[in-house]
This record gives sequence, C-alpha cells and structure tokens, in this order.
Amino acid sequence: QVQLVESGGGSVQTGGSLRLSCATSGRIFISFPMGWFRQTPGKEREFVAGINWNGGNTLYADSVKGRFTISRDNAVNTVTVHLQMNNLRPDDTGVYYCAVARNVGRDVPQSKDEYVYWGQGTQVTVSS
Repeated sequence: QVQLVESGGGSVQTGGSLRLSCATSGRIFISFPMGWFRQTPGKEREFVAGINWNGGNTLYADSVKGRFTISRDNAVNTVTVHLQMNNLRPDDTGVYYCAVARNVGRDVPQSKDEYVYWGQGTQVTVSS
C-alpha cells in the first residue's frame, strides 16, 4: 500500500521558516518526479514546487521563488522529499500536500492531474 506522510507543518509569524518533509512507503519512487502543492478553502490546489528524479531539475511557482527550496533523498528503500520554506508570508498559509508524478521523466509537471499519489496534507499557518 502506497503511503505519503507529510510532517513539519505548524504556525509561524511572517518572516519565519518551516521545513516540510514527505516520506514515502509501499513503493520505490526513485525514478518519479515529486511535487508540493497547497490548498486553501474555496481555492484550487495549486502547484508550489517540484523536483525530478535526481534533483537536477526543479520548478517553483513564481510566488515562492527565492524563498522555498525543494530537495529529495533517494534512499535504497524509500524516497523523502523536503520543502524548506523561508521568509514566510500570510499568503503562504494553507494545507500543503506532497505528491508523486504519474510518469517517470526528467520534466517536472505542474498540473495536479499529472500526479497520482498524494499525502494527507499538513497545515501551514503564517500570521502577520
């Protein structure tokens, strides 16, 4: 059974930092791009950052460029993806989800429809 488990969410003030992690199990996703998305009530789930299989290609939403960094650890038995979030702002508030892309490849998809496995989400709240 495939599982993605996010951790590291919480509440911070504007300008603070958080580091999210997503541990996978049930299948080895070394060859698959992975991504982070976020969602707030009443809005579509939006792409935040993505990384290809070996970390050689990363992609960020314009709103987080220069503040967030995605990385991944490809271990023998599991893959873990991280999202370092610095200089957080109130509009970064939301539930953050990690996801595994549907297809292997060097490209990083931005559409949520290109991702097939999802975590349960972790709440990030940034207060002003």
